[in-house]
Amino acid sequence: MTSGPLTGVRVLEFGAIGPTPFAGMQLADMGADVVRIVRPGTAPLRGDKVVGRGRRVLHFDLKDPAQIESALALTARADILLEGFRPGVMEKMGLGPEVAFQRNNRLVYGRMTGWGQTGPLAKTAGHDINFIALTGALGAIGPAERPAVPLNLVGDYGGGAMFLLTGVLAALLHARSTGHGQVVDCAMCDGSASLMSAFYGLMAEGEFVDRRGSNFIDGSAHFYATFECADGGFVSVGALEPQFRNALMDALDVPAEDPLRGFATREEWPALRDRMAAIFRRRTRDEWCAILEGTDVCFAPVLSLSESPRHPHLVARGTFVARGGVTHPAPAPRFSATPGALRDSAPTSMEALDADWGLVGI
Repeated sequence: MTSGPLTGVRVLEFGAIGPTPFAGMQLADMGADVVRIVRPGTAPLRGDKVVGRGRRVLHFDLKDPAQIESALALTARADILLEGFRPGVMEKMGLGPEVAFQRNNRLVYGRMTGWGQTGPLAKTAGHDINFIALTGALGAIGPAERPAVPLNLVGDYGGGAMFLLTGVLAALLHARSTGHGQVVDCAMCDGSASLMSAFYGLMAEGEFVDRRGSNFIDGSAHFYATFECADGGFVSVGALEPQFRNALMDALDVPAEDPLRGFATREEWPALRDRMAAIFRRRTRDEWCAILEGTDVCFAPVLSLSESPRHPHLVARGTFVARGGVTHPAPAPRFSATPGALRDSAPTSMEALDADWGLVGI
């Protein structure tokens, strides 16, 4: 039995990579009935043991007119459709928005791309790193020497899947109040640009320099950075505000009038950061955890993927779940009245969907 705030919502997800399956996972975790359509013989997606959870899976040859018709039958009963192909691909298959709306004018049609449905680059290939490069996000992350690649978190998931989720759920509210669906054009370049809103705002106020490795929140300052410890492990400190910075310096036995306690200037940060680095190299990561963790100094150890699920705080919250020998991040966010749940995926058939989706007679 499903649970979650989206119980009863039907989602049709066309197999794709990157943000689309992650959005499908999130909707399934929140209780939606997500049916994923994949081509026969398609290899599992990378990371699909986790990201592919919670769906019923149909294998359709979308070059076969009969199976296109079956996909349209599902579209007629879906609340949300998700697709992540290049612009025009769904139209070529006969599954574009105009056709879909003829079957179901309440449908929310979520389109996930890198460049968007329009614009000079719309039909060109690209990946997460390219989309965030264009918006200033990639250029702002990392040391002065070169941009640091932030995995695919900023484009695929932050600027892509999360904006797709916001868009289709907002459009679903609109469809339920008006009876009319719509297309949600979600582009990673748009979403990652939106993620940079605060920094464009800070730059307009003269508080952010358009130069990587020069700002208070990009690792340049001595009070907001990562530091290597005696054992080669790393810790993070984020003591932005004076009260947290003073608490940190008290714990590090820094004298009251020492410049380390101040915000200082960009010109002073490199020398102060070197001094902080020397302090943290005096002890191991675990020794610093024993001194600083659980206090108001804005501190945490930098954990690996295998270490993180064992941290006492995350264990206490059940942030990770072991299932079938695989570590899963648990469904997030958490709902007090309608908690989501982690569910397995399984193959299905049109016949098996008849009762739940009301396909008979379409």
